Amino acid sequence: MKKISLKILGVLTIIIMFAQVNVFAASKSELKENSSNTDKKIEEAKEELEGIQAEKSETLKQVENLMSEISSYQNEIDQLDNQISKLSNDIKNAENKLNQKQEDYKKEKELLEKRLVATYEAGETSYLDVLLSSKSLTDLISNYYLVTELTRNDKELMEKIKKEEEEIAKAKTTLENSKSELNNSKIAKQSKATQLKQAKNEKDSYVSKLNEDEKNTQEQLEQFERDKRDIQAQLAAIAKKEAEEAANAGNSNNNITNNPSASGYIRPIVGYGITCGWMGYANHTGVDFSGAGISGKPILAAKSGTVVTSTALKNPNGTYKSYGEYIVINHHDGTMTLYAHGAPGSRRVSEGQKVSQGQQIMSVGTTGNSTGYHLHFEVRVNGVPVNPAPYLK
Repeated sequence: MKKISLKILGVLTIIIMFAQVNVFAASKSELKENSSNTDKKIEEAKEELEGIQAEKSETLKQVENLMSEISSYQNEIDQLDNQISKLSNDIKNAENKLNQKQEDYKKEKELLEKRLVATYEAGETSYLDVLLSSKSLTDLISNYYLVTELTRNDKELMEKIKKEEEEIAKAKTTLENSKSELNNSKIAKQSKATQLKQAKNEKDSYVSKLNEDEKNTQEQLEQFERDKRDIQAQLAAIAKKEAEEAANAGNSNNNITNNPSASGYIRPIVGYGITCGWMGYANHTGVDFSGAGISGKPILAAKSGTVVTSTALKNPNGTYKSYGEYIVINHHDGTMTLYAHGAPGSRRVSEGQKVSQGQQIMSVGTTGNSTGYHLHFEVRVNGVPVNPAPYLK
């Protein structure tokens, strides 16, 4: 009975362990899917934000143009006001002149009427008496011209005043017509300016809406980026745990076996375990092997194949960058392996060379973007980096 119970307990334990592994795997898979979806959301939010900002920039340019047009119309309206004001003064002056001429005409007319009345009351012979009273021919001629001149002057004066009155009235009419035209032009420009102000107000409202949209989209983008960082942190924690488990398993003793795994790979270095796993930090597309005394240790081809890259990445000043001294081997089954940060001048194979599994291809160093002696190892399937750990089990 106890044996059966122990068997059942063992089975249950195995089931629970597998369940935990499946939950862990599902969680990691879920996180990767969430990471991919969040990347899409970030890109969409960035595109939307760029669109809003471009639209806002264009609208602000339109507002600026409208303000310039409004200012131009306002200047024209101000000029028209000045012209209308001047014409109003000119019209007022013309009215004053016209009133004065009418008054002069009235006075002259009254004087003429008085003179005619006086002449009538004195008798129609008044002018004739003046002529007959002449004592000599010279007096007669003088008196004749005097009478004639008086009559002619009265007539000319009346005609002159009347003509000036008509000219002033005509000038006043011209001024009033000009004023009317200016007023009509002013009204038209005021109407156009009003339309432009309405258009500007609409654009201002639209800019306010775009500002709100920009703020909301920016907040969404920041939230997506926070989500992305959280997901990366969770993935890094999982990768770290996996690396620690692999390192613990690998460093349980210094006599790590290097027999081919189920995938046909051997470890690229003997006696050292994985200390930084897949995605152990952002964009870490491989695993790292490190430990005490690793400097100069042989780096081995994890699988037979052909060397496609054997080079050293350097800056213009000669210092190492990126992978530093590194090698890539094509295994002719859709997979390639990469070995990076080798010791300076330690590469033992060249491009195009065939290599055998377990053959030393380089020595451990710390060239390129490296903070210490270690081997950075990658597996790529159809050119895409994948987690190397499963290939080494």
